[in-house]
Amino acid sequence: MKTIKIIIALTLATISYTGNAQNDLDALRYSRMYYGGTARSSSMGGAFGAIGADFSTLSINPAGLGIYRKNEFTFSPSIFLGKTASTYNDNTKNDSRYGFNISNIGLVYAFKTSKNDDKNEWKSVNFAFGLNRYNDFNNRITIEGVNHENSMVNLFQDNAQGMESSNLYLFSTQLAFDTYLIDTLNGRTNYINNFPSGDIIQRKSIETKGAMQEMVFALGANYNNKLFIGGTFGFPTVSFTQQSTYKEINNADTTLQNFTFNEYLKTTGTGVNFKLGLIYIPVDFEILKVKIGAAIHTPTFFTLHDEWSSSMKSNLKNGIFTSQIPKGMFDYQLTTPFRAIGSIAIQIGQIGIISADYEFVDYSEARLRSKDEMYFDANNTIQDNYTVHNNLRFGAEAALGRFSLRGGYALYGSPYKSNINDAARTSISGGFGIMDKSYFIDFAYVYSISKENYFLYNYDNMNPVKNKITTQSFLITLGYKF
Repeated sequence: MKTIKIIIALTLATISYTGNAQNDLDALRYSRMYYGGTARSSSMGGAFGAIGADFSTLSINPAGLGIYRKNEFTFSPSIFLGKTASTYNDNTKNDSRYGFNISNIGLVYAFKTSKNDDKNEWKSVNFAFGLNRYNDFNNRITIEGVNHENSMVNLFQDNAQGMESSNLYLFSTQLAFDTYLIDTLNGRTNYINNFPSGDIIQRKSIETKGAMQEMVFALGANYNNKLFIGGTFGFPTVSFTQQSTYKEINNADTTLQNFTFNEYLKTTGTGVNFKLGLIYIPVDFEILKVKIGAAIHTPTFFTLHDEWSSSMKSNLKNGIFTSQIPKGMFDYQLTTPFRAIGSIAIQIGQIGIISADYEFVDYSEARLRSKDEMYFDANNTIQDNYTVHNNLRFGAEAALGRFSLRGGYALYGSPYKSNINDAARTSISGGFGIMDKSYFIDFAYVYSISKENYFLYNYDNMNPVKNKITTQSFLITLGYKF
């Protein structure tokens, strides 16, 4: 009888599956922004909202495009080294990853509006297009610990109670039924489990890959060398994959010895947004220049496509049982929150620059929607769990002739209302640059650290996994002015 049910479930899943697998964590993942771009911007903490004349500003404050005086091409490759320490029930496991990516590639065209600057208050109109990378999803986590209270099988059992086996959730509870982790007793809707609670070894590995990048097309203008305005049409792309393997082992003499649960998720999509900004110079002396910047980012309107699958394998005394659900697919939309950025930069003669950015974003405003599914629960969770997110970025640059020395600090606050989770992120950065008349080269090093809690599954008396994630990024920007 179970064989027939498995065949029916596989057939239905192959034809069409529109289960609601999207949740508040998906909305948060694609709403957060950690600006990358050029090495100069990265080395100064991303505090470039009022400095301008750097390609990364097209994704922060496009008014910076108006400050360019020459055409420019930039290319910024980077490498990253990451480490995650995961502590679960007093046991810590470490994992690491590394990779190579392109942080930025862009081209700026600067057009003077008149040969005689004294007669025309509009000094220049500049156009730019290119690519900036601003989110990196590459990570690897290994978790292991002993649970004295419960098993994931308890969750499957609770979720199945009162339901016909034909109506169980295909991608988890149905698999548990097909592999005899749970079974019916004294009726079709009363379930027992074959894995009694005790000292159960729980292990999970999670590997994520991908990034968010933004294709930008921007226009900026210079009014009387005093006011700079600009706008950017952004077309971000999402590429995210997650492969996880969860295993439980019971060393006691029980019917069920161990089981393994595999899950796979792939998300791709594109979006569109618009950014508008200005930079004003209220103080402009030879020894002191003050720039004030402001920018707004409209919500990004994403169209996303999910593909996911799962499988389970159990090892019982009387045999090994496996079950697999083919790939499910679903299309949906995500609207990310509006952003507002305020900036200031102080230039001290030819000595150097100090700068600061403040960014406001309210993650409770993110919304999921689709044609076929209702997202009341997910959107209510977003409103209940998330709050205003305050980001601070600081940077400094010292000029020593053609050589520049830089440093920066960035704090991305927690998006959560409660203290159950934090997920704040801190970055410390530094770098240097060398400039010639036509060529320049910049180097940056960014060290980032974040801490966040993760639950293996949602059940009473579950202790969180405490993750400490550190990332080291090395960037180089090669630039040519013409």
